[in-house]
Amino acid sequence: MRDGIIDVCALDWNRVWRERLALRGAIRRDASFWDGRAPSFAKAAAEMDYANRFLSIMKPEPGWTVFDMGCGSGALALPLAKRVSAVTAVDFSGEMLSVVRSRCQNESIANVEIIRAAWEDDWEKYGIGTYDAAVASRSLVVEDLRASIAKLHAAARKRVYIVTVAGDGPGDRRLFDAIGRPFDSGPDYIYYYNLLYQMGIPANVAFIEEARNRTYESPEEAWTAMQWMFDDMTSSEKEKLAAYLGEHLVFQFGSWRLSYSHNIRWAVIWWKKE
Repeated sequence: MRDGIIDVCALDWNRVWRERLALRGAIRRDASFWDGRAPSFAKAAAEMDYANRFLSIMKPEPGWTVFDMGCGSGALALPLAKRVSAVTAVDFSGEMLSVVRSRCQNESIANVEIIRAAWEDDWEKYGIGTYDAAVASRSLVVEDLRASIAKLHAAARKRVYIVTVAGDGPGDRRLFDAIGRPFDSGPDYIYYYNLLYQMGIPANVAFIEEARNRTYESPEEAWTAMQWMFDDMTSSEKEKLAAYLGEHLVFQFGSWRLSYSHNIRWAVIWWKKE
């Protein structure tokens, strides 16, 4: 800071990222957390148009090989496999990868290689090499953001794509208000963009907006699906959430859903390799 003016170019954006995560009090979601979310994650992905919207931005070419880091249940890996030469789908959740395998088998997709590995691992040991395009779709939430971006950048020959939240993201403020907790979405896309600028990477940004209103087979499924937003809920908070769902869950067209849509905005940050 000089004369009261903050020079954003001089900030250590990797440090600022870490401090922002710590301020939020975020608990790192480990593999077991995502193992538990695998079935509902796949169902939610099937109900959204996210993949088509992303592909319209990416414009993948038929001859490409694509590296999908943090692939989850295959929301992008499978649609990509139908449009490119080959996809390497990587995640640290064994259950998520089981869903990917099952979906590939059901849809007769044979050009997806599945690898279990984490951002912090030595990718070379797992046979992760270089690809025409590298993608990190809603998966790049790590302590050392700079190091992870550098690894993703090195894995791509032509293009790199990162998708992350813009604004609130998938967190529902109304649920937080209902149980009496302050809402904090954490650091969003601008931290990534500023860090990329500092790393000498001129990135493009596009946005995907969704009006999400998931369907559930029962109120119990809705309850389970929504608890991912909260860590260590007290009995009082659980009662408040149950009361809120009792008021706002409605039964329509053979399934349960909230009485309102939740607007979500994703930032697609991408750049070309020289």
